[in-house]
Amino acid sequence: MKSIDALVAAGLVEPDPTLRAVAEKYAIGITPAVLDLIDSNDPADPMARQFVPTLAELITTPEERADPIGDLAHSPIEGIVHRYPDRVLLKAVHVCPVYCRFCFRREMVGPQGLGTLTSAELDAAIAYIAEREEIWEVILTGGDPLVLSPRRLRDLMERLAEIDHVKIVRFHTRVPVVEPERIDDAMVAALTASGKTTYLAVHANHPREFSPAARAAFRRLSEGGIVLISQSVLLKGVNDDVDTLAALMRGFVENRIKPYYLHHPDLAPGTGHFRVSVESGQALVAALRGRISGLCQPTYVLDIPGGHGKADIGAASIVGRDGCFTVRDWQGGEHAYPPGDA
Repeated sequence: MKSIDALVAAGLVEPDPTLRAVAEKYAIGITPAVLDLIDSNDPADPMARQFVPTLAELITTPEERADPIGDLAHSPIEGIVHRYPDRVLLKAVHVCPVYCRFCFRREMVGPQGLGTLTSAELDAAIAYIAEREEIWEVILTGGDPLVLSPRRLRDLMERLAEIDHVKIVRFHTRVPVVEPERIDDAMVAALTASGKTTYLAVHANHPREFSPAARAAFRRLSEGGIVLISQSVLLKGVNDDVDTLAALMRGFVENRIKPYYLHHPDLAPGTGHFRVSVESGQALVAALRGRISGLCQPTYVLDIPGGHGKADIGAASIVGRDGCFTVRDWQGGEHAYPPGDA
């Protein structure tokens, strides 16, 4: 489903001409697998909250930014983000099978977004990686790289396999959860290459996302030799209570997925209704300690606005209270959060 009319027909939203303004601004996408997880009779359903558009998305607060984590400041060429010395993001595609209502790249993805790299742009991106021996890891993101066909993914992996200094290839994706049927033998084979170790970061935010089909997709990936890690976003009304977070992290571990990052929600336009306070997030993460196994503990991180990278905000890299903080980046620089110059 990619339109307000389709959502109305499915009983997910009421007819409301005002809601079309949201669709004109931000992409809509709900797969059959996601539709099966939504309880349309529950107005506070955590799955609907993640994927069904609301008028709250038209409210932009002063601190919100079109590029909240500063991708563009670290993009030397189209498709590459080079924020840290030993790794780069490769954004080969800017479309997704679903469109999360809290997405930090919502201004860049979808039919109105940046699209897929042309052949010439992809050649230039691969050349950029090949020319820089400090690049040890390539992270495929976007958009969702697993919307590409196995043939195109296999070609991409073969090109990366020819670059000796690249040892790790990591994919960030929602596909195993929202379109698990795509994770077939051909897809799994396409994600591996000789001489490279493949990691796949599975994005899920609620334990209900571990459907039987998703669990089967995770199993195919892990049995295919791909290391699975997690990423989640702390979202008001979705997972901002300790029982839900504990069940989510246990669900990852039960599916051979190592909890990795729990992201503080970014300052993307129209997402204020999803944001929790830093203090609340810290309290939730602290409450997980002792409640669940050490295997299940994620790192609570903030992507510092302006392109300064991630900070562990469950630790000493952040100080302050009452919504005003100083965050220290990986190079020792200090930044106000929320930023005062937005």
